[in-house]
Amino acid sequence: MFDEDNLVSHAGLVPLLALAERTGLSELLDEHVRFACERVKSGAANPTPKLTSIIAGMACGADSIDDLDVIRAGGMKRLFDGVYAATTLGILLREFTHGHTRQLSAVLRRHLVALTEQTRVLHGITDRCFIDIDSLLRPVYGRAKQGASFGHTKISGKTVLRRGLSPLAVTISTETAAPMLAGVRLRAGRAASSRGAASMVTEALNTAITAGATPQNILIRGDSAYCAGTIVTAIVTAGARFSITIARNPAVDAAIADNRHRITGRLIVRRVLDANTQDPLFPVWRYHPFFTNTTEPVDQADITHRRHAICETVWSDLIDGPWAHQPSGMFTANTAWCILAAICHNLLRAAGTLTDTTRYTVARGATLRTHLINIPARLARPQHHPTLHLPTHWPRAHAWLTLWTAAFTT
Repeated sequence: MFDEDNLVSHAGLVPLLALAERTGLSELLDEHVRFACERVKSGAANPTPKLTSIIAGMACGADSIDDLDVIRAGGMKRLFDGVYAATTLGILLREFTHGHTRQLSAVLRRHLVALTEQTRVLHGITDRCFIDIDSLLRPVYGRAKQGASFGHTKISGKTVLRRGLSPLAVTISTETAAPMLAGVRLRAGRAASSRGAASMVTEALNTAITAGATPQNILIRGDSAYCAGTIVTAIVTAGARFSITIARNPAVDAAIADNRHRITGRLIVRRVLDANTQDPLFPVWRYHPFFTNTTEPVDQADITHRRHAICETVWSDLIDGPWAHQPSGMFTANTAWCILAAICHNLLRAAGTLTDTTRYTVARGATLRTHLINIPARLARPQHHPTLHLPTHWPRAHAWLTLWTAAFTT
């Protein structure tokens, strides 16, 4: 029977939202996200608690607007203030314009800096910092979805045209810390991969520097879509390093063949044996060139460059969570959803570092949700003091209690 009003299905939200308050998320939302006019009367009223409710729902595993109702079940409304219905939260998302999404992006960057200051989420950023930029095509199937258009993507190694939306994201990571999202921008499916990349790289550089990195220790990595003059110029102007793949074309082939060709930086080419080669007497080689201005030895520079693939773990993490769907028909609502998912991603990562457990420091979002957030508890009020009673012999009790202590310790 579903008749228990004091049962809490996601007790891990308590320390998670306490960490959000401790790092000033509500203050940042109050300061930056403001609505001067509304399409629906009172649709954008009280945006801060509503946006926090969306983030809380995403932390529980919600991947659509309807799924946000999970935060209203059982004793959740008694445990938290400002819990809103999913329809109310959907109305708020549809009030967003492009300007409001830029305000929300500012919250994402500033909150990441606050998390870095109060947790070990970017431990080692003062020694070396990696910024990775990448994009993908998220398929959509409704013709009425704003911004949906056909773009190029690869499926099983083959380039195909697919209807969708194209998010562009920038991550910040270190030698020991998992990648954190410093910026997300949703674009039409037909948008070129490098569209808007220069400004996003500049914003990510400023965020990393504010978080404690020095420009000389920052390395920006990207694939061949981002080997553009505007992007490289923005990196060099900031004093950072770059390592970017170069697309194969006749000019690059000539440069590979002529080692006297001089450029600003180094053109490093990795040669690998074609997997389809059958005759060992006449091997076929594949060449993978990339352009860099780092001072590392060639072999180490190649290893460092290939670790750009770490950003793929962020894509899979988000697709397995809030990015499973683009929940609204409005483009700006979906953009706001993507940015809120990035804030939730960073918050979960930070919570994992507070458990004092190496596994959760680099764990996927699905693991963090299962082990730290989606824990049942019974809410009691002895002498009007709320108390959570969690299951006995819970296998992750030590990590959860460590997170609780850290979240409520000022």
